[in-house]
Amino acid sequence: MKSIREALDLMMPAFTPVGVERVALADAVGRVLAEDVLGRSDLPPFSNSAMDGYAVRAADVASATAEAPAELPVRGESKAGGETPPALEPGCAMRIFTGAAMPAGADAVVMQENTRAEGEALFVLQAARVGENVRAQGSDLAQGAVMLARGCRLQGGELGILAAQRYASVTAYRRPMVAILCTGDELRDVSEPEAPGTIVNSNAYALAAQVAEAGGVPWVLPNVPDDLEVTVARLQDALRADLVITVGGVSVGEYDYVKAAFERTGVEASFWKVQVKPGKPLTFGRAGATPVVGLPGNPISAMVTFEAFVRPGLRAMQGDLRPHRLRHAVALAGPHRHSPGRPELARAKVVRGADGQLVAELLKLQGSGSLPSMVGVDALVMLPMGQKDFAAGEILQAVLLQDQTGAAEPAF
Repeated sequence: MKSIREALDLMMPAFTPVGVERVALADAVGRVLAEDVLGRSDLPPFSNSAMDGYAVRAADVASATAEAPAELPVRGESKAGGETPPALEPGCAMRIFTGAAMPAGADAVVMQENTRAEGEALFVLQAARVGENVRAQGSDLAQGAVMLARGCRLQGGELGILAAQRYASVTAYRRPMVAILCTGDELRDVSEPEAPGTIVNSNAYALAAQVAEAGGVPWVLPNVPDDLEVTVARLQDALRADLVITVGGVSVGEYDYVKAAFERTGVEASFWKVQVKPGKPLTFGRAGATPVVGLPGNPISAMVTFEAFVRPGLRAMQGDLRPHRLRHAVALAGPHRHSPGRPELARAKVVRGADGQLVAELLKLQGSGSLPSMVGVDALVMLPMGQKDFAAGEILQAVLLQDQTGAAEPAF
């Protein structure tokens, strides 16, 4: 039986990018860049004012104070979107507005609040430094410099600067297709009528949502009955995907056929069990270069083990250099008793206390088949296997399930 870290160390090298494609900017949110993107022009494209005020030469107002202001005549103005202003004569000032181009010769902007205008004369009440209130050309980005690096995940800010630099599309890693193969005679689809001994295949919908959230493209295959030949045929079909997830049938029951199907389809398994709760019967293998993960059939076990073991791999397949969830320290809201023997990934709801500390309230329902225990869950909290009782306020490690900040190393 592998530890969580041992299992991840075996799994992660198998999750490699599955190719690149050109993606329109409007469709690129959440995608990962497959190449460096260079600035096409300076940003700002010209030196401009950061304030409403007056463009000056700093040397002309170097001694200005409220008691002894510097008096300068005002020559023209520069406004945002207007024509390039004429050069500023020495010993003069020019009215300027936020975003407007700096006139040649000017090297500072005096805020309007630090001036007093009387007719065509301007009285500067405070000295200005060279560059003060000026956005210099290329100060944010120089033409030809790396603007966004390969491995960058594209969100609003990244898409904004790409648009500003006239990129209508980018080269991104392809979103992997993920086959989801759920097994068991008891399964029926949500649209099928009830029948004795059957349950709705909720795993298909939950896992498809998790795949999509992680950036993959879910491909849910038809439910697989407890039949070896059918299992082999469906698994063979599923292997056309970039990543295969089987659900159920990986334990040791008489009707668990996934292990035999792995052998028949050339899936070489690296391990069959992981020391974790929920989700001990977790399997990982490869069919050639295609990763295959066998998740437990219990709904909570399937979702939790997907989060801990599959999601990081799926992110890595998209070129994400920080594919793991970020680890956070949380304080327990109340006491908790844990069955020692295996580390547990306990479901929790998290709030931030008045002191800024994250506080985790562990759900009372922690069973591997209790679907309500995944509703409204914010975090998974690691309960060490050697400890039985946990006190209120005790600090433990957790991952936040809505946290988009990535980490290079596993959280658990």
